[in-house]
Amino acid sequence: MLKTKVGYSENIDAYESGVETATMANTIENPQVGLLFTSCVQDQQEIIRGAKSILKDVPLIGCTSSAAVCTQDGYLNKETGYSAMMLFGGSVEVVTAGSAKTSETPREIGRKIAQEAIAKRKGSDTEPDFFFMSASPANEEEYLKGIQDVIGNIPVFGGSAADNTVEGKWSILNDQEVYNDGCTIAIFYTDSQMKNIYTGAYHETENAGIITKISGSRTLVEIDHEPAVEKYAKWTNKKVEDLMGDKLLVETICAPLGVKSPTGTVTTVRHPMYANDDLSMNIGADLAVNTAVIQLSNSSEGILEANRQTVQKLNELMTTPANSYFLVHCGGRRLGLALANIEDQIYPEIKKAIPDKEFLMVFTFGEYGQGDHSSNTVGGLSLSFTGFGE
Repeated sequence: MLKTKVGYSENIDAYESGVETATMANTIENPQVGLLFTSCVQDQQEIIRGAKSILKDVPLIGCTSSAAVCTQDGYLNKETGYSAMMLFGGSVEVVTAGSAKTSETPREIGRKIAQEAIAKRKGSDTEPDFFFMSASPANEEEYLKGIQDVIGNIPVFGGSAADNTVEGKWSILNDQEVYNDGCTIAIFYTDSQMKNIYTGAYHETENAGIITKISGSRTLVEIDHEPAVEKYAKWTNKKVEDLMGDKLLVETICAPLGVKSPTGTVTTVRHPMYANDDLSMNIGADLAVNTAVIQLSNSSEGILEANRQTVQKLNELMTTPANSYFLVHCGGRRLGLALANIEDQIYPEIKKAIPDKEFLMVFTFGEYGQGDHSSNTVGGLSLSFTGFGE
């Protein structure tokens, strides 16, 4: 049976933080990988060095988490930093690989690291069961395609590196490497159960239109041949001047955009991040011309309550009770809860649904997972909640 153990620390000394986190987690047999998450304000290389002093050759991968992490014991958000890890072991084999961004395309890098990881496999199990991924917030879809070119469309969980202020101070952690731009993966071979729920937990409104112009893959220029910011302002009864620049990021947390999968089984959130002078919007994930975009809606209280509700839905998916949970929560959602003065309710809300099991929640700038019978998906302002069982 797959085993997990969570460790954490708020030690201001980065090396000691790594030591404490790894020591707390290092209580399971056959440790295979530590999924490690840190603050962007501390020296991640020193945190890794401290953790490695305890875990030796066990690979450590992950990323920086936006402003906090959350465990079964509480909400860790000290401005001086934190680290947390979910260590996986027991009846499982895990292989890892990663790469900083190079002159190769992200899809080519995805293929390369998937091939590198599976070449490390020692067991007889040839078909992977699920995988973790973390990438910088830019080319997640392309990294994912490259990985799946090699291992197929097996379930993914994870999220993109984040910082506290959307300034690009995030880092990818790939064992003993730390880099700002790139991707890292862990591929799992196990007979144990893994289930994932990927959701924005927003309500669809009647405001919908066709994407008629984009720039690149992530700038929404026109909806129904109208400037995107103007169209959004009409839909939400907001003033255009109140949406310009980086004001757009905050104004859209409770009213983002969404795109449906071809069969309508999942609505993936598209978070408008920045309004340009030409009234186009920079979006946190890929777009396509001639597809529909929907204005979504929820209250701050509804966004908070979605944490408990999504865990409950995940529990219903599990064929046996979950032993532990890995919870990816968008950093933008966390920011919205902080602005509404209810960030301190995230931990008690999760504890209502997970009163006596271990979990690790991290806050990312992009979330990956699967909806009901959907393929692997990348989006923002979302929850990707994963349960591990027998």
